Amino acid sequence: MDFTFDIKEIATVTMVLFAVIDVIGSIPVIINLRQQAGEINAMKASLVSFGIMVVFLFAGESILQLIGLTTNDFAIAGSLVIFFIALEMILGIRLYKDEVPATTSVVPLAFPLIAGTGTLTTLLSMRAQYSMLSILIGITINVIIVYIALRTMKYIEKALGVGGISILRKVFGIILLAIAVKIFRTNTGL
Repeated sequence: MDFTFDIKEIATVTMVLFAVIDVIGSIPVIINLRQQAGEINAMKASLVSFGIMVVFLFAGESILQLIGLTTNDFAIAGSLVIFFIALEMILGIRLYKDEVPATTSVVPLAFPLIAGTGTLTTLLSMRAQYSMLSILIGITINVIIVYIALRTMKYIEKALGVGGISILRKVFGIILLAIAVKIFRTNTGL
């Protein structure tokens, strides 16, 4: 495992994860969850999502090997998932529909909203390109951002407004689309 410290790598990993987690784009969903389930426990949601991401970062490859898949197979599949998430963000449509149960901050906030399929796929994909230290620091920075966003959700909602949230979602959608293409290209040799 590579634990090389590289500021540029850390910045790249942090931005990629920020785009995939899309806490800003998830604000409308989080607001809806808060209205359905009451207050959201920001600390609990952040810690659970952090745990899920770190465990998957280290054990995800072993799980894949157990079922006969390579990291490249998962990365290619993940690039397609990221591609469709990006399309959802850019086009404002929902390709994946899920019933949202009225539960606590763990389900569906920590998983699958914060540490969802796209995030986990991205983590495994990044293992082939970035050091473990960079990825761990990127995860930590993003969980801190998620925690701050959850704690200040009312203020964020008021400051951005509907138009601002929509613009940010589309910008991060374009970034994600480019990331999906890069991951696909890298892992297929195109």
